[in-house]
Amino acid sequence: MAESTYAFRKLIAPITPEQFFAEHWERKPLIVRREQRDYYADLLSLRAFDQVITTQALMHPQCFIANAARQVDASEYTFPNNSVDSARLYQQFADGGTIVFNQLEGFIPPLADLCRSLERDISTRFQCNIYCTPSNAQGFPTHYDSHDVFILQIHGTKHWILYNTPVELPFKGQPFRRDETPKGEVTAEFDLHPGDMLYLPRGVMHDAQTREGETLHITLGALATSWTELLLEAVAKVALGDADFRRSLPVGYAQTEFDRAKSRDFFQSLMKRVLERVDFDAAMDHFADDLVSTRHALLEGQMEQILRLPKLSVKDRAGARPNLVYRWRIRDGQFIVSCYGAEMRLPEHAAEPARYALETPDFVIEDLPGDLDDAGKLVLVRRLVREGMVRVRL
Repeated sequence: MAESTYAFRKLIAPITPEQFFAEHWERKPLIVRREQRDYYADLLSLRAFDQVITTQALMHPQCFIANAARQVDASEYTFPNNSVDSARLYQQFADGGTIVFNQLEGFIPPLADLCRSLERDISTRFQCNIYCTPSNAQGFPTHYDSHDVFILQIHGTKHWILYNTPVELPFKGQPFRRDETPKGEVTAEFDLHPGDMLYLPRGVMHDAQTREGETLHITLGALATSWTELLLEAVAKVALGDADFRRSLPVGYAQTEFDRAKSRDFFQSLMKRVLERVDFDAAMDHFADDLVSTRHALLEGQMEQILRLPKLSVKDRAGARPNLVYRWRIRDGQFIVSCYGAEMRLPEHAAEPARYALETPDFVIEDLPGDLDDAGKLVLVRRLVREGMVRVRL
């Protein structure tokens, strides 16, 4: 697999990915403390965050104010067209409001690279939400999230309190309702300092506040696909081929005196057909293809790559783009690669060198394995560069 510029292994070190997924993923929180304040400095800084806030045309609700002390209406810091007024936004910040910026990876390349790295390694969508909180303030009341989160402390110190897990692994459509969900007993209380990391499985009640000084942290949200979604997709595929699944519920089924016996038997017969006909691989392929096809290209320096192609020689070095999310298959004598929402088709005899190029971060073009001659190797690499999957080492 191609080398990542920001691997999951670095994100959680010194905990290993193997230990994390065995002991913590969807199970229990993890706190990683480091005496290295600049551990995440290459991802984001307070200055870089401020630059986005003050120089970009931002819209609500991608950027908004959260204040646990009072409800802040968007009109207090936005123009009539919902664009954010950065001057009034910072006035709200001065008055105790937390600036929340959802999906900042669309503005900061290192954050986009981080998300793509995790998506490649874990096969789960990720997004970066940013929270900038002033001194002695709290953005949100006690709550749980419906997705797992990794909190990376960037600037300042924030005090966290964890409570019970009233809903274990809630669905995406199972949002927190404050009036229905007591926060329960305190299970942990601690400070996060710059360079520290906190992982919270979805469903864990928590809150966080600043004391002295402003803070900035990244919340990496893992937007996982559940087995329930896979089951629903698998059943839907069965229903496409069997009209009985698409029939209406019986006439009068909502009446109190309705006899459900025949309906219950019919339902059991449908469930039996699901077990007999369900195609696990087709359902799994649906979600795998959806993840891969929606990971858009991150092609920094692509203009220079394209301009270099006419003079490319087999003595040049090339390598797979880092964090490349793709799938491949061989069908009807063709090697088919799905990436960036498109398909690239090559003759089957090009499969070995193509796979090598997609998996290797640094190689000399003439050293590509397989039966292609030098001219064929150049044609292959030029095609992969044009598609944005491989880059020439400049």
